[in-house]
Amino acid sequence: MLHSFENFLSSTGVAALFQTGGIDALKTIIMIAIACVLLYLAIVKKFEPLLLLPIAFGMLLTNLPMIKDSAAIMMHTEWFTDPKYMIDGHYLDVGKVCREGGLLDLLYLGVKLGIYPPLIFIGIGCMTDFGPLIANPKSIILGAAAQFGVFFTFVGALVLSALIPSLGFGVKEAASIGIIGGADGPTAIYVTKSLAPSLLPAIAVAAYSYMALIPVIQPPIMKLMTTKKMRCTVMEQLRPVSKTEKILFPIVVTIVVGLIIPDAVTLVGCLMIGNLMKESGVCDRLAKTAQNELMNIVTIFLGITVGATAVASNFLSGQTLFIIVLGLTAFCFSTAGGLLLGDIMYWLTRGKVNPLIGSAGVSAVPMAARVSQTVGQKENPSNFLLMHAMGPNVAGVIGSAVAAGVFLSMFSGI
Repeated sequence: MLHSFENFLSSTGVAALFQTGGIDALKTIIMIAIACVLLYLAIVKKFEPLLLLPIAFGMLLTNLPMIKDSAAIMMHTEWFTDPKYMIDGHYLDVGKVCREGGLLDLLYLGVKLGIYPPLIFIGIGCMTDFGPLIANPKSIILGAAAQFGVFFTFVGALVLSALIPSLGFGVKEAASIGIIGGADGPTAIYVTKSLAPSLLPAIAVAAYSYMALIPVIQPPIMKLMTTKKMRCTVMEQLRPVSKTEKILFPIVVTIVVGLIIPDAVTLVGCLMIGNLMKESGVCDRLAKTAQNELMNIVTIFLGITVGATAVASNFLSGQTLFIIVLGLTAFCFSTAGGLLLGDIMYWLTRGKVNPLIGSAGVSAVPMAARVSQTVGQKENPSNFLLMHAMGPNVAGVIGSAVAAGVFLSMFSGI
């Protein structure tokens, strides 16, 4: 009986924490504290709670102190990143994961194999109205301009790594960091899991945190890059868009993207099939399932498993700090890129385009468009920019997926 009690005590998390000891135990405590802070932001401050809450709880689960090789371990992050656990040092040993893995190991296969982000894009497509973009095709230029931060930060990460070699940011890591500027969490995860899986926890947390902070980050940049007269500009009402146009749009976009950037078809194609199911009106049951049940289930799995990769040994490093700073840089420059082109369009059209809609070119739908509406209406209560801003906003979704395809086509084979 006494021996059984001793076995129980030695198997507790407290015993595991004391066995770890020193700096590693401190890191574990810090990670648990970080997870609790993120839970606070998700629950109390409501910062992107649908994803931040499961990410934070996944982080909490994976950092609870466990006895090594305990059956309670749900996630073995080393199996997905350490070459010594892989086949020929490069290929994931799916058989080992299925035979010996915990719950989160099995669910993480959906991230590692690139299944969850495209499924989320199907749901996003079902919830997206491309009408404002079709009615004002110039919006797609604003969406493209808002990808400036992605490529600027990609170059910046390479320069920074050259100055500080210990960071170890190669082209794959730089591309994964730069994609944060697209303000699209699933896209950032999709690129990072392929190019730099060891950076996935930091990049996922940064991407979703900045998406949640859009109402805080964007307005100062919007006011800095526009005048009061610009912000007061009232735009003409958009023309009506026919059902035929809405049905043809996803088909045409898929074909065009497939011919130019095949690596972007996985994300763009899933986005467009979701939208086609919605706009065609012939499969409402599928559309409702995709935007509700499918979207919710995949979001839970994605959030928990991405959070579970944030173990102390990987997350608490100088790399993570630089990723957070570079991610903010990417997001700010993407916002500035859209606004700059908005300023140019304002002058070219002699005051017919409100440049505030340019900030909505980032991919955070519909939050970025709402921020454009809020800032514009504060300056001019009769100003209604929401539908005009939705054009660049949905164009940004396509733009970030295309940017991801560019990076994957350039660097995935290296």
